[in-house]
Amino acid sequence: MTAPSPPVLDIAALNVTFGHGARANRAVQDVSFKVARGEAYGLIGESGSGKSTVLRAISGLNPEYTGDILLNGTVLSHGRDKPFFRHTQMVFQDPYASLHPRKMVNQVLLEPLAIHGLGQRQERVDEALAAVGLGPAYRFRYPHQLSGGQRQRVAIARCLILEPEILLLDEPTSALDVSVQAEILNLLQRLRTERRLTYIMVSHDLAVVAHLCDRLAIMNGGRIVEELTVQQLRRGEASQPYSQELLAATTYRPMRAEDATV
Repeated sequence: MTAPSPPVLDIAALNVTFGHGARANRAVQDVSFKVARGEAYGLIGESGSGKSTVLRAISGLNPEYTGDILLNGTVLSHGRDKPFFRHTQMVFQDPYASLHPRKMVNQVLLEPLAIHGLGQRQERVDEALAAVGLGPAYRFRYPHQLSGGQRQRVAIARCLILEPEILLLDEPTSALDVSVQAEILNLLQRLRTERRLTYIMVSHDLAVVAHLCDRLAIMNGGRIVEELTVQQLRRGEASQPYSQELLAATTYRPMRAEDATV
């Protein structure tokens, strides 16, 4: 019998504390979960629950943590190296803030290629734009000339251009209009299938998580309260009191593929 392959990401006893002494804030406490290759895993909870802090620790944006983060079975060092950032990319909440306001889209997309020393740069730029549904003419636009949905597509293209295996998604649709949210979620869903990507998504929106993810962890007070499959979420089968209260307090209509085109 063939042994199962290790998870692509394994978060083991992760702790993040801000401040010291009496003012210390344990933002993340003993968080552990595993994500299989090609899976979409959601972290959901109220503001301040610690979900975005977990994502920032995984991405290397916050190296001050204890516990282990394993990528393909290897413990990551706290100072991430170039291969990690080639392998793992992050889509941020605010697409306007994540793009340089004085750089054309072409410059934004060429920059990671230059950093990682990749060739065929203009071809890669055109391919990345096409993958997110934008034509080559968008290369010569500035962020302020784009809609919110178009800016987020450029941000996703900037990640895809390095051909990563993992995308970390920090509330990728919360800054967008509701009609545009479904478009971006459908885009992410298609890209995951076509490129066999692995996702970790942070969101406070149950509909977003149910649309994109396979499993999710509900967080409260820096801890994982409960893990559920999306099927259990839809059936309201949470077992922990906090999870039950969260589901009872949230009414959502599942997004459908026909709600938007990509």
